Amino acid sequence: MTEAPTTTDSVYQTEALIAEDIDAYLDVHQHKTMLRFITCGSVDDGKSTLIGRLLYDSKMIFEDQLAALEADSKRVGTQGQEIDFALLVDGLAAEREQGITIDVAYRFFSTEKRKFIVADTPGHEQYTRNMVTGASTADLAVILIDARKGVLTQTRRHSFLAHLIGIRHIVLAVNKMDLVEYSQARFDEIVAEYRAFADSIGIAAFTAMPISGFKGDNITAPSENTPWYTGPKYAGISLIAHLETVEVNATADQAKPFRMPVQWVNRPNLDFRGFSGLIASGSVKPGDAVRVLPSGKTSTISRIVTMPGKDATDGDLPQAVAGQSVTLCFADEIDCSRGDVIAMADAPPQAADQFEASVVWMADEALIPGRAYWLKLGTQLVSATVQAPKYVVNVNTMEHLAAKTLELNAIGVAEVSTDKPVVFESYEANRTLGGFILIDKITNATVAAGMIHFSLRRAQNVHWQALDITREAHAGMKNQQPAVLWFTGLSGSGKSTIANLVEKKLHRMNRHTFLLDGDNVRHGLNKDLGFTETDRIENIRRVGEVARLMIDAGLIVITAFISPFRAEREMVRAMMPDGEFLEVFIDTPLAEAEARDVKGLYKKARAGALKNFTGIDSPYEAPYAPEVRIDTTKMTPEQAADMIVERLLGW
Repeated sequence: MTEAPTTTDSVYQTEALIAEDIDAYLDVHQHKTMLRFITCGSVDDGKSTLIGRLLYDSKMIFEDQLAALEADSKRVGTQGQEIDFALLVDGLAAEREQGITIDVAYRFFSTEKRKFIVADTPGHEQYTRNMVTGASTADLAVILIDARKGVLTQTRRHSFLAHLIGIRHIVLAVNKMDLVEYSQARFDEIVAEYRAFADSIGIAAFTAMPISGFKGDNITAPSENTPWYTGPKYAGISLIAHLETVEVNATADQAKPFRMPVQWVNRPNLDFRGFSGLIASGSVKPGDAVRVLPSGKTSTISRIVTMPGKDATDGDLPQAVAGQSVTLCFADEIDCSRGDVIAMADAPPQAADQFEASVVWMADEALIPGRAYWLKLGTQLVSATVQAPKYVVNVNTMEHLAAKTLELNAIGVAEVSTDKPVVFESYEANRTLGGFILIDKITNATVAAGMIHFSLRRAQNVHWQALDITREAHAGMKNQQPAVLWFTGLSGSGKSTIANLVEKKLHRMNRHTFLLDGDNVRHGLNKDLGFTETDRIENIRRVGEVARLMIDAGLIVITAFISPFRAEREMVRAMMPDGEFLEVFIDTPLAEAEARDVKGLYKKARAGALKNFTGIDSPYEAPYAPEVRIDTTKMTPEQAADMIVERLLGW
């Protein structure tokens, strides 16, 4: 058996190369591949200790390389060109830009053969969301198991998530072997138990290693304490040797069809127009035929630019591949903007507005089916709703369990609908165009991560029918600007009274209106809905869709609904063209509304005979910045109606 090279050997080789040819050394360092991996598993399995060992054992190489780079770059005048360590360590920059806090510790280190970014992910169940974040960009997962404890629930959860997220390389690191006297029998027992679980979730292969992060066994070189760790039954190599040779995702992605989500349109001057982004898969070169989605417009690539705005083409690339950030120029003037996807013309991805997806819920507040969230997929941002899950997964048994919602750390399968088509591929085929996050519209917090399986057939069979008579034509015939006056406030606040007065005043002005009242709608369109949070959301969604159809007909629509949740009012606002949704907050204190109690509802709610009543045992979320605020303690309904009409007509 050939003796494995030691850390000292690698340092001597590095020093020799630096001494002989600094330019060659810098070139070798520049073209090293990068492996991103995570350490995960249960609490106290030794994740941080393992990372400390990796950093310690590579420290001599890292420090020598950095010192040599700094000294020799000054000598040869290459400052700032090759020393990119600071950038590599900063793995949280993108998340900070999004305003998302991620409790994952990223570390950078390097060996003679490869650079590494490792994410130390939390082991506690309540921080599963952070493990998902760290795994989302990883090529490999090191799943640690305490040799004394064996396979635990969190081991299974992290393994399932790593597989679900698409990590193709799994290392089962049975740690703390020194505490079980390097027992081969114990190692084999744990590996057999894990293999049975791995088979059940579809992990076809993994590499098992007996290690000690504290003692350093099998970390950088095979250990004398595990002489049995050889032969066809075992990998027989050190962890670092495996990390140095495993294939990275970027290499595999280059063989796939070309796709590049557009991050921004690069136009530094009138003579230059390019489209910048990170290539998600495939390769592209000048002359290639491409298609812009979702519009479907086609062109060919004229340039792959490295210095936008320069007239010379000396810095242009002859080819660009997955993992590179580039600016592409088209031979034709076609429409393309942020959120579009540039793809191979003869093999484009799909576009749809309904999907089945796996969803990992990451928020303390449970999923509310039907509520609108922002869905971010690549550079695309759309409004989306998630239906009640088809099932959730028990990570211990892999059993599919019925559920009405998704709680914190739950993993389920559900249908997702977006307000407009998005360009996508299945997550299995393309992690960039198949993975998405859901963002709460009010708090801007990331609440879930999702992986698309496929589009729903009904999404492919239903197409928008173009109509000859436009909404502008309808409004022109009525000689008015269509709008939605959305009245919101507590029960008994005076919404219906004031809304009725507003419609009477507009009717006398020959305005074409229609009043949608909460109670009236529940006698017909929404009579199948109750007053749970989910039913209230669906109630508002349906009313919003009806209101949108009515303003398309050129009407002024007046609605009087409690509509207690800001998220749903914002959902309806997003349905309407800019400037055509006016939120009217009928601001009546709870004590005043309860004192009126015209319908006796507050009395029933206080007695416990009426559940989920707004203001009593269900919350009301007042608007932050309504277009009109009416304080009913300071003005009469008639005065309020006059104020609203004046605001609507711009007097």
